[in-house]
Amino acid sequence: MKGHMNTSLGEIQVDSDVIAKYGGSVAVECFGIVGMAALNVKDGLVKLLKKESLTHGINVEVNDNKITIDFHVIVAYGVSISAVADNLMDNVKYKVEEFTGMEIKNINIFVEGVRVID
Repeated sequence: MKGHMNTSLGEIQVDSDVIAKYGGSVAVECFGIVGMAALNVKDGLVKLLKKESLTHGINVEVNDNKITIDFHVIVAYGVSISAVADNLMDNVKYKVEEFTGMEIKNINIFVEGVRVID
């Protein structure tokens, strides 16, 4: 579903893939986030995604111009998961709302793994 806004000059539509890509780029900039995760349901394996595949670890739903985003992330070993999650939620909420002009309804974070950073 696409988000939409009406202006004096016409209608603006924002595709959920655009929101997912922007949200993913904001997420990987946050302290403690190693990257986005792809879960192979068949094998139960979690794979760290490359920067080109950020949208595969994110699900975006837009209903009545309110955005719900699900992040599947891998966090750095030794950091506080709650602190990382709070930081991620705050940054994504602020930046995505500024970027799209739409309200964030929910941000759900699924920690799929932990990785030691060299």
